[in-house]
Amino acid sequence: MAKNDKLSFYVKPPLIFVQGNFSSPVEIFEQVYEQALELGWVRSDFLERIKQREEIFPTGIQLEKYGAAIPHTDAECILTEFVAVITNKKPVQFTSMEDRDKKVTTDIVFILGLNQPHAQLEMLQSLMGLLQNDNILEEVLASKDSEQLIYAIKKIEK
Repeated sequence: MAKNDKLSFYVKPPLIFVQGNFSSPVEIFEQVYEQALELGWVRSDFLERIKQREEIFPTGIQLEKYGAAIPHTDAECILTEFVAVITNKKPVQFTSMEDRDKKVTTDIVFILGLNQPHAQLEMLQSLMGLLQNDNILEEVLASKDSEQLIYAIKKIEK
């Protein structure tokens, strides 16, 4: 696996929000957008597009023990690739990708900011590997800061 295929290559401290206090997907999107825009990593249309895409293609995933969401948007909005990671003190409701009438109570959200089409699929595969590993996922969720979170993610890549 090349270095830039690894999840930890894209997970960068400015876009890691550990033990956040977000109450909705839109609040999460706004926070990530403000930070990414300030860094020059996204275009100004990123926020509108990610909200629209989440409405059309919901991304909530119910796992065995936890809930997750993996929102993303169009590649052309992304200037510098990233994967934002958000863990929240209280779970946030996302619409289920499998059933639009159901809500998923998410413990963790990964926002994919990728601009290479093939990278999206590879990243989703990496994330599913992480999400299906309860031990690593619990470590990520228990992280108190971005360093701990990145350290936990790197364990899955060994």
